[in-house]
Amino acid sequence: MSNSGLSRVSGFVRLRRWRVIKAIAKLIKVLNSESEPGQISLAVGFSMVAGFLPFFSPATIVIFLIVFLLRVNMTAFFLGTALFSGAAYLLDTLFHPVGLAILSIGALQEIWTSMYNMTIWRLQKFNNSIVMGGFAVSLLFFMPLVLLLNLAIRRYRDTILAWIRKTKLAQMVKASKIYGIYTTLSGGEV
Repeated sequence: MSNSGLSRVSGFVRLRRWRVIKAIAKLIKVLNSESEPGQISLAVGFSMVAGFLPFFSPATIVIFLIVFLLRVNMTAFFLGTALFSGAAYLLDTLFHPVGLAILSIGALQEIWTSMYNMTIWRLQKFNNSIVMGGFAVSLLFFMPLVLLLNLAIRRYRDTILAWIRKTKLAQMVKASKIYGIYTTLSGGEV
């Protein structure tokens, strides 16, 4: 490989590394923000549903509309959607048998047929076993994920964040003029 090829590859690796660092920084900022834990956990719950579904589907559009109408943390929603979209590819082998089992239920065959004959449901691609399985799994784990994340965020803020804020390093940073300027410009304490 030529030097220009190596520099392109190393530039790509640096760019990916920078994006990961930025995503982690955004996550930490969300966890330490003044947002209610329920807003953050609900955003991640909806992001799981959106991430497990095809991106350009009617159900995903409905999820986005719900998220925009509710008061949830948008940063957590978009970070979670990116994370769960990537995880969906890894979980396809789980989604397929679940979706196939749901689509094979004899009592529901007439419903699936009539839904498939409507354009909106055909666009949803619900008749694909992976799509149906992803949707079913996301609905199954929605409430447990929201409740567990809510509890975890509250515990994090009560223990770890409180401990970090008491450290000498955090107190020195807060006492600096640069931190004062930053909080003034950013609109609040970090």
